[in-house]
Amino acid sequence: MKIVSIDRLEDVEELQVYTDFKENQLMHINEPDLGVFIAESPKVITRALRAGYKPISILKEVGVNDSETMEVLEKLKNEELIVYEAPTKEIANLTGYKLLRGMVCAMKRKVLPSLEDICKGKSRIVVLEDVVNPSNVGAIIRSAAAMKAQGVVLTAACSDPLYRRATRVSMGTVFQVPWTVLGKNQWPDAMDKLREMGYKTASMALTNDSVSIDDDRLMQEEKLAIIMGTEGEGLKEETISKSDYVVKIPMAEGVDSLNVAAASAVAFWQLCNYKKS
Repeated sequence: MKIVSIDRLEDVEELQVYTDFKENQLMHINEPDLGVFIAESPKVITRALRAGYKPISILKEVGVNDSETMEVLEKLKNEELIVYEAPTKEIANLTGYKLLRGMVCAMKRKVLPSLEDICKGKSRIVVLEDVVNPSNVGAIIRSAAAMKAQGVVLTAACSDPLYRRATRVSMGTVFQVPWTVLGKNQWPDAMDKLREMGYKTASMALTNDSVSIDDDRLMQEEKLAIIMGTEGEGLKEETISKSDYVVKIPMAEGVDSLNVAAASAVAFWQLCNYKKS
Protein backbone atom coordinates (compact mmCIF):
# COMPACT_ATOMS: atom_id res chain seq x y z
CA MET A 1 0.00 0.00 0.00
CA LYS A 2 1.23 3.45 -0.92
CA ILE A 3 -0.23 6.74 0.36
CA VAL A 4 -0.13 9.64 -2.12
CA SER A 5 -1.15 13.20 -1.25
CA ILE A 6 -2.75 15.19 -4.06
CA ASP A 7 -4.16 18.70 -4.40
CA ARG A 8 -6.17 18.30 -7.62
CA LEU A 9 -8.15 15.13 -8.31
CA GLU A 10 -8.51 15.87 -12.03
CA ASP A 11 -4.73 15.53 -12.41
CA VAL A 12 -4.83 11.81 -11.57
CA GLU A 13 -6.30 9.54 -14.25
CA GLU A 14 -6.83 6.66 -11.81
CA LEU A 15 -9.31 8.80 -9.86
CA GLN A 16 -11.76 9.07 -12.75
CA VAL A 17 -13.73 6.21 -11.20
CA TYR A 18 -14.63 8.63 -8.40
CA THR A 19 -15.09 11.80 -10.44
CA ASP A 20 -16.16 11.05 -14.03
CA PHE A 21 -18.36 7.96 -14.07
CA LYS A 22 -21.90 7.32 -12.93
CA GLU A 23 -22.51 4.12 -11.04
CA ASN A 24 -24.24 2.33 -13.91
CA GLN A 25 -21.22 3.18 -16.08
CA LEU A 26 -18.85 1.73 -13.49
CA MET A 27 -20.86 -1.48 -13.55
CA HIS A 28 -19.91 -1.98 -17.22
CA ILE A 29 -16.60 -0.11 -17.35
CA ASN A 30 -14.42 -3.19 -17.95
CA GLU A 31 -16.70 -5.27 -20.15
CA PRO A 32 -16.42 -8.11 -20.92
CA ASP A 33 -14.53 -8.27 -17.60
CA LEU A 34 -16.19 -7.53 -14.28
CA GLY A 35 -17.07 -3.94 -13.46
CA VAL A 36 -16.36 -1.67 -10.50
CA PHE A 37 -18.34 -0.28 -7.58
CA ILE A 38 -17.63 2.32 -4.91
CA ALA A 39 -17.80 1.36 -1.22
CA GLU A 40 -18.21 4.33 1.11
CA SER A 41 -17.21 4.59 4.79
CA PRO A 42 -14.73 2.42 6.72
CA LYS A 43 -17.48 0.10 8.04
CA VAL A 44 -18.82 -0.68 4.56
CA ILE A 45 -15.31 -1.11 3.14
CA THR A 46 -14.36 -3.48 5.97
CA ARG A 47 -17.41 -5.68 5.34
CA ALA A 48 -16.68 -5.74 1.61
CA LEU A 49 -13.10 -6.82 2.27
CA ARG A 50 -14.31 -9.59 4.59
CA ALA A 51 -16.62 -10.78 1.82
CA GLY A 52 -13.66 -11.14 -0.53
CA TYR A 53 -14.07 -8.09 -2.76
CA LYS A 54 -10.78 -6.85 -4.18
CA PRO A 55 -9.86 -3.17 -3.63
CA ILE A 56 -8.55 -1.15 -6.57
CA SER A 57 -7.78 2.19 -4.89
CA ILE A 58 -8.89 4.36 -1.99
CA LEU A 59 -9.77 8.05 -1.87
CA LYS A 60 -9.42 9.52 1.60
CA GLU A 61 -9.81 12.96 3.13
CA VAL A 62 -6.67 14.45 4.63
CA GLY A 63 -6.68 14.39 8.40
CA VAL A 64 -9.29 11.66 8.87
CA ASN A 65 -7.53 9.13 11.08
CA ASP A 66 -10.18 7.68 13.38
CA SER A 67 -9.92 4.08 14.60
CA GLU A 68 -12.16 2.58 11.88
CA THR A 69 -10.22 4.36 9.13
CA MET A 70 -6.91 3.21 10.53
CA GLU A 71 -8.26 -0.35 10.80
CA VAL A 72 -9.00 -0.36 7.06
CA LEU A 73 -5.52 0.95 6.25
CA GLU A 74 -3.98 -1.70 8.51
CA LYS A 75 -5.87 -4.45 6.70
CA LEU A 76 -4.59 -3.20 3.36
CA LYS A 77 -1.00 -2.42 4.29
CA ASN A 78 0.34 -5.39 2.31
CA GLU A 79 -1.88 -4.83 -0.75
CA GLU A 80 -0.61 -3.37 -4.01
CA LEU A 81 -2.86 -0.30 -4.17
CA ILE A 82 -2.65 3.44 -3.74
CA VAL A 83 -4.46 5.43 -1.06
CA TYR A 84 -5.01 8.94 -2.42
CA GLU A 85 -5.38 11.71 0.15
CA ALA A 86 -6.93 15.05 -0.78
CA PRO A 87 -8.45 18.07 0.98
CA THR A 88 -12.12 17.74 1.90
CA LYS A 89 -13.20 20.72 -0.22
CA GLU A 90 -11.38 19.40 -3.30
CA ILE A 91 -13.04 15.99 -2.99
CA ALA A 92 -16.50 17.53 -2.57
CA ASN A 93 -16.02 19.84 -5.57
CA LEU A 94 -14.89 17.05 -7.89
CA THR A 95 -17.10 14.17 -6.77
CA GLY A 96 -20.18 16.24 -5.99
CA TYR A 97 -20.61 14.85 -2.49
CA LYS A 98 -18.98 14.86 0.91
CA LEU A 99 -17.47 11.53 1.84
CA LEU A 100 -19.21 9.59 4.58
CA ARG A 101 -16.64 9.10 7.35
CA GLY A 102 -13.94 10.44 5.04
CA MET A 103 -13.18 7.40 2.87
CA VAL A 104 -14.31 5.64 -0.32
CA CYS A 105 -12.85 2.60 -2.03
CA ALA A 106 -13.14 1.47 -5.64
CA MET A 107 -13.59 -2.31 -5.71
CA LYS A 108 -13.90 -4.99 -8.33
CA ARG A 109 -17.23 -6.77 -8.65
CA LYS A 110 -17.57 -10.53 -8.32
CA VAL A 111 -19.45 -13.01 -10.49
CA LEU A 112 -23.02 -13.28 -9.25
CA PRO A 113 -24.21 -16.69 -8.01
CA SER A 114 -27.02 -18.53 -9.76
CA LEU A 115 -30.57 -18.68 -8.45
CA GLU A 116 -29.94 -22.30 -7.53
CA ASP A 117 -26.83 -21.38 -5.54
CA ILE A 118 -28.70 -18.66 -3.65
CA CYS A 119 -31.50 -21.06 -2.73
CA LYS A 120 -29.43 -24.11 -1.86
CA GLY A 121 -29.98 -25.20 1.73
CA LYS A 122 -32.11 -22.17 2.60
CA SER A 123 -35.62 -22.21 4.07
CA ARG A 124 -36.40 -18.48 3.78
CA ILE A 125 -35.44 -16.27 0.84
CA VAL A 126 -36.59 -12.85 -0.34
CA VAL A 127 -37.48 -11.81 -3.88
CA LEU A 128 -37.50 -8.11 -4.81
CA GLU A 129 -39.55 -7.26 -7.88
CA ASP A 130 -38.52 -4.03 -9.62
CA VAL A 131 -37.52 -2.13 -6.46
CA VAL A 132 -35.78 0.78 -8.16
CA ASN A 133 -34.88 2.99 -5.20
CA PRO A 134 -31.35 2.14 -4.00
CA SER A 135 -32.14 3.30 -0.46
CA ASN A 136 -35.04 0.85 -0.29
CA VAL A 137 -32.89 -1.96 -1.67
CA GLY A 138 -30.23 -1.26 0.94
CA ALA A 139 -32.75 -1.01 3.77
CA ILE A 140 -34.49 -4.25 2.76
CA ILE A 141 -31.22 -6.15 2.64
CA ARG A 142 -30.33 -4.74 6.06
CA SER A 143 -33.68 -6.01 7.36
CA ALA A 144 -33.00 -9.38 5.74
CA ALA A 145 -29.68 -9.62 7.56
CA ALA A 146 -31.15 -8.56 10.89
CA MET A 147 -34.25 -10.76 10.70
CA LYS A 148 -32.48 -13.89 9.43
CA ALA A 149 -33.63 -14.07 5.83
CA GLN A 150 -31.02 -16.27 4.17
CA GLY A 151 -30.81 -14.92 0.63
CA VAL A 152 -32.14 -12.20 -1.67
CA VAL A 153 -33.08 -12.47 -5.34
CA LEU A 154 -33.59 -9.27 -7.35
CA THR A 155 -35.32 -8.89 -10.69
CA ALA A 156 -33.36 -7.21 -13.48
CA ALA A 157 -35.15 -3.86 -13.05
CA CYS A 158 -34.14 -3.52 -9.38
CA SER A 159 -31.57 -1.00 -8.27
CA ASP A 160 -28.11 -2.50 -7.90
CA PRO A 161 -27.28 -3.52 -4.29
CA LEU A 162 -23.71 -2.32 -4.90
CA TYR A 163 -24.71 1.25 -5.69
CA ARG A 164 -23.05 3.56 -3.21
CA ARG A 165 -26.31 4.64 -1.55
CA ALA A 166 -27.57 1.06 -1.27
CA THR A 167 -24.38 -0.20 0.37
CA ARG A 168 -24.35 2.77 2.72
CA VAL A 169 -28.00 2.41 3.79
CA SER A 170 -27.50 -1.33 4.25
CA MET A 171 -24.55 -0.62 6.58
CA GLY A 172 -22.55 -3.07 4.47
CA THR A 173 -24.96 -6.00 4.92
CA VAL A 174 -25.11 -6.30 1.12
CA PHE A 175 -21.79 -8.09 1.66
CA GLN A 176 -23.25 -10.31 4.36
CA VAL A 177 -26.49 -11.64 2.86
CA PRO A 178 -26.10 -13.77 -0.30
CA TRP A 179 -27.90 -12.18 -3.27
CA THR A 180 -28.16 -12.37 -7.02
CA VAL A 181 -29.91 -10.63 -9.91
CA LEU A 182 -32.11 -12.43 -12.41
CA GLY A 183 -31.57 -11.87 -16.11
CA LYS A 184 -33.99 -9.85 -18.18
CA ASN A 185 -37.32 -11.59 -18.82
CA GLN A 186 -36.59 -14.30 -16.22
CA TRP A 187 -39.32 -13.06 -13.90
CA PRO A 188 -42.00 -14.12 -13.08
CA ASP A 189 -41.11 -17.39 -14.83
CA ALA A 190 -38.49 -17.96 -12.12
CA MET A 191 -41.38 -18.64 -9.74
CA ASP A 192 -41.68 -22.03 -11.43
CA LYS A 193 -38.02 -22.75 -10.64
CA LEU A 194 -38.59 -21.78 -7.03
CA ARG A 195 -41.43 -24.29 -6.83
CA GLU A 196 -39.23 -26.97 -8.37
CA MET A 197 -36.79 -26.31 -5.52
CA GLY A 198 -39.57 -26.81 -2.98
CA TYR A 199 -40.52 -23.22 -2.22
CA LYS A 200 -43.98 -21.83 -1.64
CA THR A 201 -44.25 -18.25 -2.86
CA ALA A 202 -45.74 -15.53 -0.65
CA SER A 203 -46.46 -12.19 -2.31
CA MET A 204 -46.81 -9.20 0.00
CA ALA A 205 -49.91 -7.46 -1.35
CA LEU A 206 -53.35 -6.28 -0.30
CA THR A 207 -56.06 -8.19 -2.18
CA ASN A 208 -59.48 -9.60 -1.37
CA ASP A 209 -57.99 -13.02 -0.66
CA SER A 210 -54.86 -11.90 1.26
CA VAL A 211 -54.04 -13.87 4.39
CA SER A 212 -52.62 -12.31 7.53
CA ILE A 213 -48.88 -12.41 7.99
CA ASP A 214 -49.33 -14.55 11.11
CA ASP A 215 -51.42 -17.20 9.33
CA ASP A 216 -50.48 -20.63 10.70
CA ARG A 217 -50.07 -22.09 7.21
CA LEU A 218 -47.20 -19.70 6.51
CA MET A 219 -45.52 -20.71 9.73
CA GLN A 220 -45.69 -24.37 8.77
CA GLU A 221 -44.07 -24.05 5.34
CA GLU A 222 -40.65 -25.69 5.15
CA LYS A 223 -39.44 -23.31 2.42
CA LEU A 224 -40.87 -19.89 1.71
CA ALA A 225 -39.99 -17.22 -0.86
CA ILE A 226 -41.22 -13.80 0.31
CA ILE A 227 -41.91 -11.51 -2.66
CA MET A 228 -41.95 -7.72 -2.29
CA GLY A 229 -42.68 -5.10 -4.93
CA THR A 230 -41.70 -1.59 -5.81
CA GLU A 231 -42.91 1.46 -3.91
CA GLY A 232 -46.31 2.72 -5.09
CA GLU A 233 -47.21 0.24 -7.83
CA GLY A 234 -46.51 -2.85 -5.77
CA LEU A 235 -46.32 -6.30 -7.32
CA LYS A 236 -47.40 -7.14 -10.85
CA GLU A 237 -50.78 -8.84 -11.23
CA GLU A 238 -49.13 -11.85 -12.89
CA THR A 239 -46.82 -12.30 -9.90
CA ILE A 240 -49.72 -12.13 -7.47
CA SER A 241 -51.85 -14.55 -9.49
CA LYS A 242 -49.01 -17.11 -9.67
CA SER A 243 -48.26 -16.97 -5.95
CA ASP A 244 -49.17 -19.70 -3.48
CA TYR A 245 -50.06 -17.06 -0.89
CA VAL A 246 -50.92 -13.39 -0.97
CA VAL A 247 -49.97 -11.94 2.39
CA LYS A 248 -50.93 -8.72 4.17
CA ILE A 249 -49.70 -6.95 7.27
CA PRO A 250 -52.72 -6.05 9.44
CA MET A 251 -52.88 -2.29 9.98
CA ALA A 252 -54.85 0.33 11.82
CA GLU A 253 -57.98 1.70 10.19
CA GLY A 254 -57.24 4.38 7.62
CA VAL A 255 -53.77 3.09 6.76
CA ASP A 256 -53.42 0.60 3.93
CA SER A 257 -49.68 0.27 3.40
CA LEU A 258 -46.16 0.78 4.69
CA ASN A 259 -43.04 1.90 2.91
CA VAL A 260 -41.56 -1.25 1.36
CA ALA A 261 -38.45 -1.02 3.53
CA ALA A 262 -40.53 -0.77 6.72
CA ALA A 263 -42.81 -3.57 5.52
CA SER A 264 -39.79 -5.78 4.89
CA ALA A 265 -38.69 -5.57 8.53
CA VAL A 266 -42.15 -6.58 9.75
CA ALA A 267 -42.49 -9.37 7.18
CA PHE A 268 -39.06 -10.86 7.79
CA TRP A 269 -39.45 -10.72 11.57
CA GLN A 270 -42.63 -12.75 11.35
CA LEU A 271 -41.86 -15.10 8.48
CA CYS A 272 -38.15 -15.76 8.98
CA ASN A 273 -38.20 -16.34 12.73
CA TYR A 274 -40.96 -18.92 12.70
CA LYS A 275 -41.18 -21.85 15.08
CA LYS A 276 -42.97 -24.91 13.80
CA SER A 277 -45.40 -26.49 16.21
